[in-house]
Amino acid sequence: MSVQIGNIDLGEFPLLLAPMEDVSDPPFRYVCKQNGADMMYTEFISSEGLIRDAAKSRQKLDIFEYERPIGIQIFGSDINSMREATEIATLAGPDLMDINYGCPVKQVACRGAGASLLQDIDKMVAMTKAVVNATHLPVTVKTRLGWDDNTKNVYEVAERLQDIGIKALTIHGRTRAQMYKGEADWSLIRDIKKNPRIQIPIFGNGDIDSPEKAAAWRMEYEVDGMMIGRAAIGYPWIFREIKHYFKTGEHLEGPTIAERIKVCRTHLEKSVAWKGPKTGIFEMRRHYASYFKGIENFKEFRMRLVKAPDMAEVEEILGQIHDTYATEMA
Repeated sequence: MSVQIGNIDLGEFPLLLAPMEDVSDPPFRYVCKQNGADMMYTEFISSEGLIRDAAKSRQKLDIFEYERPIGIQIFGSDINSMREATEIATLAGPDLMDINYGCPVKQVACRGAGASLLQDIDKMVAMTKAVVNATHLPVTVKTRLGWDDNTKNVYEVAERLQDIGIKALTIHGRTRAQMYKGEADWSLIRDIKKNPRIQIPIFGNGDIDSPEKAAAWRMEYEVDGMMIGRAAIGYPWIFREIKHYFKTGEHLEGPTIAERIKVCRTHLEKSVAWKGPKTGIFEMRRHYASYFKGIENFKEFRMRLVKAPDMAEVEEILGQIHDTYATEMA
């Protein structure tokens, strides 16, 4: 059976790319889409930033036709600002709107936004209702199990948010107090999925980092799909590998060195085209270590890549990486 969010058909058991700050920009989304991501989200966007017309927030609204279906994710602590930001984001033409009630970092959660709303469900419900009423698009939510081990209230959150009109819910299997430490616990996610009152798709998020785990957890936790975040950084192939494993029960061969270089180069080219040469090259530096992770004796190349000042030099180094490793990794 196909998973539906409003009128968006995501096929059977979709794999979603998580919205990640400073990662899920259009260049990164491009390489994930090429490798099988079924739906993606923008980096989270501050509602206050959108209303003030802050350049950084506005740029995050950039979406491209090839990315569809795509959602714009917003966060904030003020209900009126969230309503206004929803109206602005809707004009950018996404396929859906998403609200971030999961971000655990201090500068978000300690200002009353993100996961902080898990401490005030009534406000979360009022804020969500304001967003739902401010757009014609389907609204989805991403959240966590609760604020800490004593307040795992996502079961109540799921029912109340569904009742006011959200069309899907993604749950990260950790509390805010856990941040990204320890293991994600999906048992409460399964309980929500099994709740007869819940009719909307429930997506699980947290610790999906291999095809085997994705297949095992799909069976064990009975979610409608999975959202993948950190495991896709520098490894967009994870989407196609999971899909292949679902279909065949077999492992797809990992990317060759030539493939790693090709996708890394594509990511770089898209980054420079979108942000300009200076910012595009600078921001790409955070991805090189991930693209070539696990390759022996790579440190010197990595150091050179993160210092390379322009496209020409990066291209030259990528060529040398190919010449050095292509034969031994073939």
